[in-house]
Amino acid sequence: MNSASATARDPDGKNEAMPVITSAWTRAAVAAIREDGARLPVLTAATIGPVVAGLDLWDMWQIEDADGATLMRDGRAWWFFLAAPREGDPELRHDRARIHLLSHGADGWRDHGPALPDGATPGSREWSGSARLAADGQTLTLYFTAAGDRHGGPRFAQRLFEMHGRLTVSADGARCEGWGAPVEMIVADGHWYARADQDAPVGGGILGFRDPGYVRDPADGNEYVLFTGSAGQDHAAGVIGAARRDGDGWTLLPPLIAAPAVNSELERAHIIVRDGRYYLFWSTQGRRFAEGLVAPTGLYGMVADRLLGPYRPVNGTGLVAGNPPSAPFQAYCWWVTAEGTVASFIDYPGTDDPHDASPHARRARFGGVAAPFFRLRFAGDAVTFG
Repeated sequence: MNSASATARDPDGKNEAMPVITSAWTRAAVAAIREDGARLPVLTAATIGPVVAGLDLWDMWQIEDADGATLMRDGRAWWFFLAAPREGDPELRHDRARIHLLSHGADGWRDHGPALPDGATPGSREWSGSARLAADGQTLTLYFTAAGDRHGGPRFAQRLFEMHGRLTVSADGARCEGWGAPVEMIVADGHWYARADQDAPVGGGILGFRDPGYVRDPADGNEYVLFTGSAGQDHAAGVIGAARRDGDGWTLLPPLIAAPAVNSELERAHIIVRDGRYYLFWSTQGRRFAEGLVAPTGLYGMVADRLLGPYRPVNGTGLVAGNPPSAPFQAYCWWVTAEGTVASFIDYPGTDDPHDASPHARRARFGGVAAPFFRLRFAGDAVTFG
């Protein structure tokens, strides 16, 4: 798929056409990634923090305030993480995932428990998303993925929802409460986006329709969500999808980024705006690149002069920060805040491929804790860390 203009389909004719440029992440860009370029340092025991309350922690996102900054209350930053009991094969944690509220301060991370009540969503578990606090300082909107079906059905079905509640931080503790009913935002159309409704993985992977990442465009105030998708006509091609809020609902848009013959899974897409440029970031794993391409598990990105594109790879290749060759699986799920701070979690330190190991060996190696933060530097189309 080359860069091409497309417009949102609007069968009711209520909205004006919304031009979107679907930009390709190309094989040529990925092939230009240097083996020794943009690699993170190897983590040591001294840089790995303690386990939080007996939980495995992984995908994370900060609560944004009404201006998009990381929410600070009582000297602490407020975040959501996916969490599961720290037991058994860590690769099965996705089947037990719940969204937890955590905060970070001078004493490190604190767990404040599950964000949503038991049985509050239609899924059998909760997967990643994003969150924003309204200008009133209390009303919280959580965008998230409901995976599976609480009543049975396709195990890897993925649906995008929003819920509205309250964040309360007081001397008695912190909690999310007062949740309304979950509202499904958009559904895969089978044209731009494949329907992710599998009962089991195929070829070691699953189709995507998940990870809603909220962004408000400062240019015009329009609200969007980005999401991980699989191309409707080529399921092996990963895409970064988009939808725009229109009135009380959302309108599905064509993909912003497509990676045909390049990569099957562009996860946790999100945008930050710096100096009039839109930096779109995602994470992917080295094993998701197409045959003939070798690139690290890492944080990748593209940049544009308008939210709807066209986008061009940052640093010419798209790579922002990759795991080091001597520890190719050490971290994953990099998430960039408006301040340019990057969070991630420690996956499998060491050299050996964990997917070839026994469940017992994986448990012994798995980190399941937040990795140290690092910061990005922005200079036009160049994004570096240090």
